[in-house]
Amino acid sequence: MPMSKAMREICKEEDYAFLNKQEDTGHERAEGKGLEEDEWRVKREERMRRRKEREQQEEERLRELEEMRKQKEQQWKSHVAELAAEREEALKERALRVRDFRNFERKILEKDTGPGTGCEKTECDQTHAEG
Repeated sequence: MPMSKAMREICKEEDYAFLNKQEDTGHERAEGKGLEEDEWRVKREERMRRRKEREQQEEERLRELEEMRKQKEQQWKSHVAELAAEREEALKERALRVRDFRNFERKILEKDTGPGTGCEKTECDQTHAEG
């Protein structure tokens, strides 16, 4: 599992401190003044507990980072969806305005040419398309 630099440094310091203590206790044991087995077990359990605690903290930190990344991604997706909806709405409104304007043009053209001049809808559309 990857660790941050600070966590690696802490682990190294603890390891060196532990190794120095082991060397000291090794000499004391040889002289008959060594730690009792129970004390050694307690220290070992304490080291294991601290190690598990560090691992849990690191896992929690990684979980939080992942959660933040997912949250930002979700915000981005909703932002993009909102922009797309706004653009689509603007295009619909524009198409409606163009259609209304063409209808208005058609009415004006019919008024100008008169009702009996033979300007059919298709002819007006062709005139409009050419002009």
